[in-house]
Amino acid sequence: MTNAVVVGSGPNGLTAAIALAEHGIDVRILESRPTIGGGARSSENTIPGLIHDDCSAFHPTGAGSPVMQSMGLDEFGLEWCWPEIDLAHPLDHGRAGILWRDVDRTAQRLGPDGPSWRRLFGALGRDFDDLAEDIFRPIVHIPAHPLKLARFGARSLLPASLFVRRWKTPEARALFGGVAAHAFNPLTTPLSSSVGLLLTAAAHAYGWPVAKGGTGAITQAMAKKLTTLGGTIETGVTVRDIAELDNPDIVMLDTAPDAAIRILGDRLPAHVRHAYSRFRYGPAAFKVDFAIEGDVPWTNELVRRAGTVHVAGEFAEVADAEAKIARHVMPAQPFVLIGQQYLADPSRSVGDINPLWAYAHVPHGYAGDATEAIIAQVERFAPGFRNRIRHTFVRSTADLEAYNANYVGGDISAGRNDALQILMRPRIAPNPYATGVPGVFLCSSASPPGGGVHGMCGANAALAALG
Repeated sequence: MTNAVVVGSGPNGLTAAIALAEHGIDVRILESRPTIGGGARSSENTIPGLIHDDCSAFHPTGAGSPVMQSMGLDEFGLEWCWPEIDLAHPLDHGRAGILWRDVDRTAQRLGPDGPSWRRLFGALGRDFDDLAEDIFRPIVHIPAHPLKLARFGARSLLPASLFVRRWKTPEARALFGGVAAHAFNPLTTPLSSSVGLLLTAAAHAYGWPVAKGGTGAITQAMAKKLTTLGGTIETGVTVRDIAELDNPDIVMLDTAPDAAIRILGDRLPAHVRHAYSRFRYGPAAFKVDFAIEGDVPWTNELVRRAGTVHVAGEFAEVADAEAKIARHVMPAQPFVLIGQQYLADPSRSVGDINPLWAYAHVPHGYAGDATEAIIAQVERFAPGFRNRIRHTFVRSTADLEAYNANYVGGDISAGRNDALQILMRPRIAPNPYATGVPGVFLCSSASPPGGGVHGMCGANAALAALG
């Protein structure tokens, strides 16, 4: 029987393992940490019983992922939960951009920008499944839906700073800008609209759900599916050299390119080593888990019902903060992402103490403490928030890299999302998953289509391995 070893148990490693096992291959996953999941884990970081997501938290592309939909993970315990409102972006003086999964309801609240929002995202939401077939694949492929992909691509090419000119209201501009900022890249650069378009389309197609019981429930369900297929998982095993693996037929590396260089050593062809060594990492996250008493006292009542909240002010403020972190300057008012997952999934709370998930965008490798900046940004739109805090748990950029070695310098995107690396990552090649070492493939978020708990990097890499 053909055998395979997968190094790393993040969603992509697990997806690759499942895909190989479904083809009758004997699969073994090796994970260096005591628990599986990579960026998709949950922990009781503040008080016993209070469930915090360690990294990834909201899953529009998980619910909409072609491969995750095909796995039947609900049979293994995965349950998606939706908040009443998917996304909110508070502004000063009690205003806010509000996104419901229902595009018409979202448009109604955007006033004069409503018709434009409805036309654009109504169509993209309806087309999301078709677009996902192509967008979640490497750039070099025969499109399944060429016209839809071409229209999406033409819009994506624009910098977000130009794209938002179609809207006049601060609410619509900020709502789109906050989603575009998930790319951790200046909003004035080409293709900086792409992530905003994709994630907003996913929001109107699938919403921004959370996993019941925490994000770790996703990888636990995947692990259960793998074991039913005969696959095995070993934790606490660090692979430092491919020679330790007893010469399997297939090796899948759910690792960053720099780790692939270390593991493959002299076996790696010189041109691939050179490309991997030039792989660019982007700005970082600084994460704080809060245990709060009651709810966040947002000035805008609708924000109190939103599962995800972008805290950054108007579009110009978002753009300024993202430009600064790209220049390695820490902004006084960073882009802050807040997760109120407990609104959709009350099982995460303990009595009247609720878990609040938060991170700020900070420069790559930022060595400072952004906790106060995060609190101040929330306090700006929710006066009295500080008084609700009962416990905090902080992960700096260094802590994030220690938690997950793929997060080099605290880069949770596993690679800068500039124009070249959005299109061609981790290197320019017709098969971006091949390492040049026979039978060895890269399947992490450093490969196409990039970051997110969607498993498509692993699925695509497994297809490459299967030939």
